[in-house]
Amino acid sequence: QVQLVESGGGLVQPGGSLRLSCAASGSISHINAMGWYRQAPGKQRGLVAGITSDGSNTYSDSVKGRFTISRDNAKTTVYLQMNTLKPEDTAVYYCYAGTRVGLPGPYWGQGTQVTVSS
Repeated sequence: QVQLVESGGGLVQPGGSLRLSCAASGSISHINAMGWYRQAPGKQRGLVAGITSDGSNTYSDSVKGRFTISRDNAKTTVYLQMNTLKPEDTAVYYCYAGTRVGLPGPYWGQGTQVTVSS
């Protein structure tokens, strides 16, 4: 089992910044990727950014150049630095942890609300 605890959401004005954090605990060795999805009202959940165990990053086209995913050296906490936020970034952001083939998963955090509004 892997537990994920998110923090850092909130209300920010357009053009502002926020940083989300996601701390993993439990069967850390099972994780081979972590990242963030988001879901806006009436829309499907979609990938925002991800990072694999070897450090490879991926971003959705809508956030490239504005968002940066990173992690700590222990690979137990992943961060999402969000800059130049836009109203269309408003959503619930979910941390996820992908696991190695044959193991239980993926795992999801409880979600954190990000609202971009003036």
